[in-house]
Amino acid sequence: MNITSAADGIYRLSANAEDILFEGLWPIPNGVSMNSYIVQGEKTAIIDGVCGWDGVPQTLFSQFEQAGIDVNSIDYVVINHMEPDHSGWLEDFRKIRPDFTIVTSKKAVPMLESFYGIHNRVIEVGDGDSLDLGAGRVLAFAEIPNVHWPETIATFDTLSGTLFSCDAFGSFGAISDAPYDDQLSAEQIEFFEAEAVRYYANIVAAFSTPVKKAIEKCGTLPIRIVAPGHGIVWRRDPHKIINDYRRYAEYQKGPARDEVTLIWGSMYGMTEKAVGPAVEAMEAEGVKVHVHRVPESSWGDILASVWTSTGVVLAMPTYEYKMFPPMAAVLDELGKKRVQNRKAFRFGSYGWSGGAQKELDEIMERLKMKWEFLEPLEFKGSPDEDHLTEIRSRCRELAREVKKIAAASPV
Repeated sequence: MNITSAADGIYRLSANAEDILFEGLWPIPNGVSMNSYIVQGEKTAIIDGVCGWDGVPQTLFSQFEQAGIDVNSIDYVVINHMEPDHSGWLEDFRKIRPDFTIVTSKKAVPMLESFYGIHNRVIEVGDGDSLDLGAGRVLAFAEIPNVHWPETIATFDTLSGTLFSCDAFGSFGAISDAPYDDQLSAEQIEFFEAEAVRYYANIVAAFSTPVKKAIEKCGTLPIRIVAPGHGIVWRRDPHKIINDYRRYAEYQKGPARDEVTLIWGSMYGMTEKAVGPAVEAMEAEGVKVHVHRVPESSWGDILASVWTSTGVVLAMPTYEYKMFPPMAAVLDELGKKRVQNRKAFRFGSYGWSGGAQKELDEIMERLKMKWEFLEPLEFKGSPDEDHLTEIRSRCRELAREVKKIAAASPV
């Protein structure tokens, strides 16, 4: 990938990471871009970087050469966020440019020591602080803690109006040679919006309240470009991604879109017999239905679907007096991401005894999820036609409620 000019005196360097589990946990079937930015005044700063995956630092260093940038001319390294996918390149960089100065938050300083043994040539910055690079270019800093680590800051170039936001306003999705929204078709923008939802639900979701605070703080800035650490750079419509994130943050406590996510698992196909009729009933009411089977579907996909859905249907058998274990695991993760106030319905099979409802109630209470359930329907063994009729009826009721709730939502 080639280095590109994001604005006068600002270069975007990037490498794609693919065929990995992001954070060692989340599948990223479409990859993810790792972005770093060179900002030039009389002095030069590089903002954020990438980790040492498979020669990625070398990829960035070769991009310096493409732009005719001497590595030894870089005076400052601004670290908005210490997570190693953005700071892990520092060890390689120190080998070729040992006397640069790091600019970062107070809370990041002890992390520099513990992660990389760095304890000198560090400038601490926070709200109201700035760094003058000369030639009219001043970098201003804002603390945006817990988006999504506590040490996080954002950097704003007052000359170009560029907000370097690191993980805030980012997305999954590998980038081609067209890394800017003004170079992309409507279909490509839609792709990155879907990747942003998945990124938000997987990485940022639990920190939606701090996200709202960060948006309020950044909203006071005259932003003309949003340059995140992952995903495309927004310069034709920078407020689109900000408004998208505002909406995603509101989805946490609901309502979300007029969509339903149906999550199902089946041991011997008996619960599965009711899945098709349930989906058909909801689609007949005009709502979009996302369908995921556990444990086959990844948690990342399920989280993204539930995050945008006002309604959820859980279909699973009882297993040894409790819920089907993969369903319990997924619900536990949804609770930890604080997915709250969904309209929901549960159905499923049991053999000699029920018990799934008790564990479901325990998870809902322990994680304070506040989901509102229609009356559940359990059937012994295989569902008969009366069971299927009732499941269809309750799914239609759920779909109507979802449409009504979503239509009344301001987001």
